[in-house]
Amino acid sequence: MTNIEQRKGHHKFKIWHYIPIAIILLLAGYFLYPQIALLTRSWYVVKSMMLWAVLAAAAAETLSWVGNGLIFHYILKANGKNLPVIKGSLIALGTLAISLVAGGAVGLAMSYGWLNRESKDGNASFLAATLPAFFNTGTIMGVSIIGVIYLFLAHDLTTGQLIEFGTALLFLMTTTILTLLALRAEPLVKRVGVSALGLWARIRQQSFNPEEVIDSIDKFFSALKSMGNGKWALALMGAIVNVGFDMLAMFFLFIAAGSPISAATLFSGYGLPLVLSKVAFIFPGGIGIIEGSMKLLFESLGVSSAISVVVVMSYRLFSFWIPTILGFGASAYLSGRLAHHHRKV
Repeated sequence: MTNIEQRKGHHKFKIWHYIPIAIILLLAGYFLYPQIALLTRSWYVVKSMMLWAVLAAAAAETLSWVGNGLIFHYILKANGKNLPVIKGSLIALGTLAISLVAGGAVGLAMSYGWLNRESKDGNASFLAATLPAFFNTGTIMGVSIIGVIYLFLAHDLTTGQLIEFGTALLFLMTTTILTLLALRAEPLVKRVGVSALGLWARIRQQSFNPEEVIDSIDKFFSALKSMGNGKWALALMGAIVNVGFDMLAMFFLFIAAGSPISAATLFSGYGLPLVLSKVAFIFPGGIGIIEGSMKLLFESLGVSSAISVVVVMSYRLFSFWIPTILGFGASAYLSGRLAHHHRKV
Protein backbone atom coordinates (compact mmCIF):
# COMPACT_ATOMS: atom_id res chain seq x y z
CA MET A 1 0.00 0.00 0.00
CA THR A 2 2.81 2.35 0.89
CA ASN A 3 4.56 1.75 -2.44
CA ILE A 4 1.37 2.51 -4.36
CA GLU A 5 0.91 5.79 -2.46
CA GLN A 6 4.52 6.72 -3.09
CA ARG A 7 4.11 6.09 -6.83
CA LYS A 8 0.94 8.20 -6.89
CA GLY A 9 2.70 11.00 -5.06
CA HIS A 10 5.62 10.74 -7.46
CA HIS A 11 3.30 11.03 -10.48
CA LYS A 12 1.55 14.07 -8.97
CA PHE A 13 4.97 15.67 -8.53
CA LYS A 14 5.81 15.06 -12.18
CA ILE A 15 2.48 16.45 -13.39
CA TRP A 16 2.92 19.57 -11.25
CA HIS A 17 6.31 20.31 -12.77
CA TYR A 18 5.04 19.88 -16.34
CA ILE A 19 2.15 22.32 -15.90
CA PRO A 20 4.31 25.24 -17.21
CA ILE A 21 4.85 23.33 -20.46
CA ALA A 22 1.10 22.86 -20.91
CA ILE A 23 0.53 26.57 -20.19
CA ILE A 24 3.20 27.53 -22.75
CA LEU A 25 1.59 25.38 -25.44
CA LEU A 26 -1.88 26.77 -24.67
CA LEU A 27 -0.55 30.34 -24.86
CA ALA A 28 1.16 29.50 -28.13
CA GLY A 29 -2.13 28.35 -29.63
CA TYR A 30 -3.98 31.38 -28.26
CA PHE A 31 -1.41 33.79 -29.71
CA LEU A 32 -0.74 32.12 -33.07
CA TYR A 33 -4.23 30.98 -34.09
CA PRO A 34 -5.50 34.51 -34.98
CA GLN A 35 -2.34 35.03 -37.06
CA ILE A 36 -2.81 32.01 -39.34
CA ALA A 37 -4.22 34.09 -42.21
CA LEU A 38 -1.34 36.57 -42.00
CA LEU A 39 1.26 33.79 -41.84
CA THR A 40 -0.34 32.05 -44.84
CA ARG A 41 -0.23 35.27 -46.91
CA SER A 42 3.38 35.87 -45.91
CA TRP A 43 4.33 32.33 -46.94
CA TYR A 44 2.68 32.70 -50.35
CA VAL A 45 4.63 35.94 -50.83
CA VAL A 46 7.91 34.19 -49.98
CA LYS A 47 7.16 31.31 -52.39
CA SER A 48 6.98 33.80 -55.27
CA MET A 49 10.50 35.16 -54.58
CA MET A 50 13.95 34.11 -55.87
CA LEU A 51 14.75 30.83 -54.08
CA TRP A 52 18.52 31.17 -53.54
CA ALA A 53 18.14 34.65 -52.06
CA VAL A 54 15.32 33.48 -49.76
CA LEU A 55 17.52 30.62 -48.53
CA ALA A 56 20.37 33.10 -47.98
CA ALA A 57 18.01 35.29 -45.93
CA ALA A 58 16.95 32.28 -43.86
CA ALA A 59 20.61 31.39 -43.21
CA ALA A 60 21.41 34.98 -42.22
CA GLU A 61 18.46 35.05 -39.82
CA THR A 62 19.65 31.79 -38.24
CA LEU A 63 23.09 33.31 -37.68
CA SER A 64 21.39 36.37 -36.20
CA TRP A 65 19.97 34.18 -33.42
CA VAL A 66 23.39 32.63 -32.92
CA GLY A 67 24.45 36.20 -32.08
CA ASN A 68 21.93 36.21 -29.22
CA GLY A 69 23.46 32.98 -27.96
CA LEU A 70 26.92 34.57 -28.08
CA ILE A 71 25.76 37.39 -25.78
CA PHE A 72 24.59 34.92 -23.12
CA HIS A 73 27.74 32.82 -23.60
CA TYR A 74 30.19 35.69 -23.08
CA ILE A 75 28.36 37.25 -20.12
CA LEU A 76 28.39 33.94 -18.26
CA LYS A 77 31.95 33.18 -19.38
CA ALA A 78 33.07 36.48 -17.81
CA ASN A 79 31.70 35.10 -14.52
CA GLY A 80 33.51 31.77 -14.88
CA LYS A 81 30.48 29.86 -16.17
CA ASN A 82 30.00 28.00 -19.43
CA LEU A 83 26.89 28.09 -21.58
CA PRO A 84 26.92 26.55 -25.08
CA VAL A 85 26.08 29.16 -27.73
CA ILE A 86 23.29 27.02 -29.22
CA LYS A 87 21.64 26.66 -25.81
CA GLY A 88 21.91 30.43 -25.40
CA SER A 89 20.11 30.84 -28.73
CA LEU A 90 17.33 28.52 -27.54
CA ILE A 91 16.96 30.60 -24.36
CA ALA A 92 16.72 33.78 -26.48
CA LEU A 93 14.02 32.20 -28.67
CA GLY A 94 12.09 30.98 -25.62
CA THR A 95 12.31 34.39 -23.97
CA LEU A 96 10.90 36.05 -27.11
CA ALA A 97 7.88 33.73 -27.20
CA ILE A 98 7.09 33.98 -23.47
CA SER A 99 7.49 37.77 -23.45
CA LEU A 100 4.99 38.11 -26.30
CA VAL A 101 2.19 36.20 -24.59
CA ALA A 102 2.89 36.86 -20.90
CA GLY A 103 4.81 40.14 -20.81
CA GLY A 104 8.45 41.13 -20.56
CA ALA A 105 8.66 40.59 -16.80
CA VAL A 106 7.56 36.94 -17.13
CA GLY A 107 9.93 36.45 -20.07
CA LEU A 108 12.79 37.84 -17.97
CA ALA A 109 11.89 35.54 -15.07
CA MET A 110 11.81 32.49 -17.34
CA SER A 111 15.12 33.48 -18.94
CA TYR A 112 16.67 33.85 -15.48
CA GLY A 113 15.38 30.41 -14.45
CA TRP A 114 16.82 28.71 -17.54
CA LEU A 115 20.16 30.49 -17.20
CA ASN A 116 20.36 29.78 -13.47
CA ARG A 117 19.79 26.09 -14.10
CA GLU A 118 22.78 26.05 -16.45
CA SER A 119 25.14 28.29 -14.45
CA LYS A 120 24.14 27.57 -10.82
CA ASP A 121 24.91 31.25 -10.17
CA GLY A 122 21.92 33.50 -9.51
CA ASN A 123 23.77 36.80 -9.81
CA ALA A 124 25.53 35.92 -13.06
CA SER A 125 22.22 34.58 -14.41
CA PHE A 126 20.38 37.80 -13.55
CA LEU A 127 23.13 39.77 -15.28
CA ALA A 128 22.89 37.53 -18.36
CA ALA A 129 19.10 37.84 -18.40
CA THR A 130 19.10 41.66 -18.27
CA LEU A 131 22.17 42.88 -20.19
CA PRO A 132 21.39 41.48 -23.70
CA ALA A 133 18.53 43.96 -24.14
CA PHE A 134 20.96 46.85 -23.54
CA PHE A 135 23.56 45.49 -25.96
CA ASN A 136 20.99 44.83 -28.70
CA THR A 137 19.16 48.13 -28.23
CA GLY A 138 22.47 50.04 -28.22
CA THR A 139 23.49 48.40 -31.49
CA ILE A 140 20.12 49.16 -33.11
CA MET A 141 20.41 52.76 -31.90
CA GLY A 142 23.79 53.02 -33.62
CA VAL A 143 22.28 51.77 -36.89
CA SER A 144 19.35 54.17 -36.46
CA ILE A 145 21.57 57.20 -35.91
CA ILE A 146 23.38 56.43 -39.18
CA GLY A 147 19.98 56.12 -40.87
CA VAL A 148 18.69 59.42 -39.45
CA ILE A 149 21.82 61.27 -40.59
CA TYR A 150 21.43 59.89 -44.12
CA LEU A 151 17.71 60.66 -44.28
CA PHE A 152 18.30 64.17 -42.93
CA LEU A 153 21.02 64.88 -45.50
CA ALA A 154 18.91 63.37 -48.29
CA HIS A 155 15.85 65.39 -47.13
CA ASP A 156 13.75 62.22 -47.08
CA LEU A 157 12.34 62.81 -43.58
CA THR A 158 9.26 64.96 -43.13
CA THR A 159 9.12 67.25 -40.10
CA GLY A 160 6.65 64.90 -38.43
CA GLN A 161 8.84 61.86 -39.04
CA LEU A 162 11.92 63.70 -37.81
CA ILE A 163 10.14 64.60 -34.56
CA GLU A 164 8.71 61.07 -34.18
CA PHE A 165 11.96 59.18 -34.73
CA GLY A 166 14.07 61.82 -32.98
CA THR A 167 11.88 61.58 -29.88
CA ALA A 168 12.13 57.78 -29.88
CA LEU A 169 15.93 57.91 -30.20
CA LEU A 170 16.21 60.57 -27.49
CA PHE A 171 14.04 58.52 -25.12
CA LEU A 172 16.14 55.39 -25.59
CA MET A 173 19.43 57.28 -25.35
CA THR A 174 18.31 59.02 -22.15
CA THR A 175 17.13 55.73 -20.63
CA THR A 176 20.43 54.05 -21.54
CA ILE A 177 22.54 56.88 -20.15
CA LEU A 178 20.58 56.97 -16.87
CA THR A 179 20.93 53.19 -16.54
CA LEU A 180 24.68 53.36 -17.15
CA LEU A 181 25.00 56.15 -14.59
CA ALA A 182 22.99 54.09 -12.07
CA LEU A 183 25.31 51.13 -12.61
CA ARG A 184 28.21 53.37 -11.58
CA ALA A 185 26.40 54.54 -8.42
CA GLU A 186 26.20 51.44 -6.24
CA PRO A 187 25.26 53.28 -2.98
CA LEU A 188 22.37 55.03 -4.75
CA VAL A 189 21.11 51.73 -6.18
CA LYS A 190 21.18 50.21 -2.69
CA ARG A 191 19.20 53.09 -1.18
CA VAL A 192 16.60 53.05 -3.96
CA GLY A 193 16.38 49.25 -3.88
CA VAL A 194 15.91 49.08 -0.12
CA SER A 195 13.32 51.89 -0.14
CA ALA A 196 11.31 50.50 -3.07
CA LEU A 197 11.30 46.88 -1.88
CA GLY A 198 10.60 47.98 1.69
CA LEU A 199 7.56 49.96 0.51
CA TRP A 200 6.37 46.97 -1.54
CA ALA A 201 6.72 44.69 1.49
CA ARG A 202 4.70 47.11 3.65
CA ILE A 203 1.96 47.32 1.03
CA ARG A 204 1.76 43.52 0.98
CA GLN A 205 2.10 43.39 4.79
CA GLN A 206 5.11 41.09 4.61
CA SER A 207 8.34 40.98 6.59
CA PHE A 208 11.34 42.72 5.05
CA ASN A 209 15.07 42.29 5.65
CA PRO A 210 17.09 45.15 4.08
CA GLU A 211 20.34 43.24 4.64
CA GLU A 212 19.22 40.57 2.17
CA VAL A 213 18.53 43.24 -0.46
CA ILE A 214 21.92 44.87 0.11
CA ASP A 215 23.65 41.48 -0.08
CA SER A 216 21.91 40.69 -3.38
CA ILE A 217 22.88 44.09 -4.82
CA ASP A 218 26.49 43.53 -3.70
CA LYS A 219 26.57 40.19 -5.51
CA PHE A 220 24.99 41.72 -8.62
CA PHE A 221 27.60 44.49 -8.80
CA SER A 222 30.33 41.93 -8.20
CA ALA A 223 29.05 39.97 -11.20
CA LEU A 224 28.79 43.21 -13.21
CA LYS A 225 32.42 44.09 -12.50
CA SER A 226 33.40 40.82 -14.13
CA MET A 227 32.45 42.44 -17.47
CA GLY A 228 35.39 44.85 -17.12
CA ASN A 229 38.77 44.66 -18.84
CA GLY A 230 37.14 44.60 -22.26
CA LYS A 231 35.00 41.51 -21.61
CA TRP A 232 31.91 43.58 -22.34
CA ALA A 233 33.19 43.98 -25.90
CA LEU A 234 32.76 40.24 -26.52
CA ALA A 235 29.09 40.43 -25.51
CA LEU A 236 28.71 43.53 -27.69
CA MET A 237 30.16 41.52 -30.56
CA GLY A 238 27.28 39.07 -30.12
CA ALA A 239 24.81 41.96 -30.43
CA ILE A 240 26.56 43.17 -33.59
CA VAL A 241 26.33 39.64 -35.04
CA ASN A 242 22.63 39.58 -34.13
CA VAL A 243 21.75 42.93 -35.71
CA GLY A 244 24.22 42.63 -38.61
CA PHE A 245 22.89 39.29 -39.87
CA ASP A 246 19.30 40.45 -39.33
CA MET A 247 20.04 43.38 -41.64
CA LEU A 248 21.73 41.03 -44.11
CA ALA A 249 18.57 38.89 -44.16
CA MET A 250 16.55 41.94 -45.18
CA PHE A 251 19.13 42.80 -47.86
CA PHE A 252 18.81 39.30 -49.36
CA LEU A 253 15.01 39.59 -49.32
CA PHE A 254 15.20 42.74 -51.45
CA ILE A 255 17.35 40.78 -53.89
CA ALA A 256 14.82 37.93 -53.76
CA ALA A 257 12.09 40.42 -54.68
CA GLY A 258 14.14 41.58 -57.69
CA SER A 259 14.90 45.02 -56.26
CA PRO A 260 18.39 45.27 -54.67
CA ILE A 261 18.96 48.32 -52.45
CA SER A 262 22.00 50.30 -51.33
CA ALA A 263 23.57 50.06 -47.88
CA ALA A 264 22.37 53.60 -47.10
CA THR A 265 18.76 52.67 -47.90
CA LEU A 266 19.07 49.52 -45.79
CA PHE A 267 20.42 51.41 -42.75
CA SER A 268 17.72 54.07 -43.08
CA GLY A 269 14.76 51.72 -43.44
CA TYR A 270 15.88 49.08 -40.95
CA GLY A 271 16.89 50.77 -37.70
CA LEU A 272 14.33 53.49 -37.07
CA PRO A 273 11.22 51.24 -37.09
CA LEU A 274 12.89 48.92 -34.57
CA VAL A 275 13.73 51.88 -32.33
CA LEU A 276 10.13 53.05 -32.57
CA SER A 277 8.91 49.57 -31.54
CA LYS A 278 11.12 49.71 -28.43
CA VAL A 279 9.39 52.90 -27.32
CA ALA A 280 5.89 51.71 -28.28
CA PHE A 281 6.31 48.67 -26.04
CA ILE A 282 2.54 48.30 -25.53
CA PHE A 283 2.49 46.62 -28.96
CA PRO A 284 3.93 43.11 -28.42
CA GLY A 285 6.82 42.43 -30.77
CA GLY A 286 6.22 45.78 -32.45
CA ILE A 287 3.36 44.21 -34.45
CA GLY A 288 1.95 46.86 -36.77
CA ILE A 289 4.49 49.51 -35.73
CA ILE A 290 7.47 47.90 -37.47
CA GLU A 291 5.57 46.86 -40.58
CA GLY A 292 3.90 50.24 -41.11
CA SER A 293 6.94 52.44 -40.43
CA MET A 294 9.29 50.22 -42.50
CA LYS A 295 6.96 50.35 -45.49
CA LEU A 296 6.66 54.15 -45.29
CA LEU A 297 10.41 54.67 -44.91
CA PHE A 298 11.37 52.42 -47.82
CA GLU A 299 8.76 54.09 -50.03
CA SER A 300 10.18 57.52 -49.10
CA LEU A 301 13.60 56.20 -50.19
CA GLY A 302 12.35 55.31 -53.65
CA VAL A 303 11.32 51.68 -53.19
CA SER A 304 7.98 50.91 -54.85
CA SER A 305 4.99 50.26 -52.61
CA ALA A 306 4.54 46.71 -53.96
CA ILE A 307 8.19 45.75 -53.31
CA SER A 308 8.09 47.34 -49.83
CA VAL A 309 5.04 45.30 -48.84
CA VAL A 310 6.54 42.05 -50.17
CA VAL A 311 9.91 42.53 -48.46
CA VAL A 312 8.55 43.76 -45.13
CA MET A 313 6.05 40.87 -44.91
CA SER A 314 8.81 38.38 -45.78
CA TYR A 315 11.26 39.96 -43.36
CA ARG A 316 8.80 39.82 -40.48
CA LEU A 317 8.04 36.19 -41.29
CA PHE A 318 11.72 35.24 -40.98
CA SER A 319 12.75 37.62 -38.19
CA PHE A 320 9.66 37.48 -35.96
CA TRP A 321 6.96 34.91 -36.74
CA ILE A 322 9.13 31.85 -37.40
CA PRO A 323 11.38 32.60 -34.38
CA THR A 324 8.23 33.02 -32.27
CA ILE A 325 6.90 29.62 -33.32
CA LEU A 326 10.31 28.05 -32.70
CA GLY A 327 10.47 29.94 -29.41
CA PHE A 328 7.38 28.19 -28.06
CA GLY A 329 9.02 24.86 -28.85
CA ALA A 330 12.28 26.02 -27.26
CA SER A 331 10.50 27.23 -24.11
CA ALA A 332 8.65 23.92 -23.76
CA TYR A 333 11.95 22.04 -24.16
CA LEU A 334 13.79 24.27 -21.66
CA SER A 335 10.93 24.09 -19.16
CA GLY A 336 10.94 20.32 -19.47
CA ARG A 337 14.65 20.24 -18.69
CA LEU A 338 14.04 22.55 -15.74
CA ALA A 339 11.34 20.21 -14.41
CA HIS A 340 13.73 17.28 -14.81
CA HIS A 341 16.37 19.23 -12.90
CA HIS A 342 13.90 19.88 -10.04
CA ARG A 343 13.03 16.21 -9.84
CA LYS A 344 16.69 15.30 -9.55
CA VAL A 345 17.14 17.89 -6.82
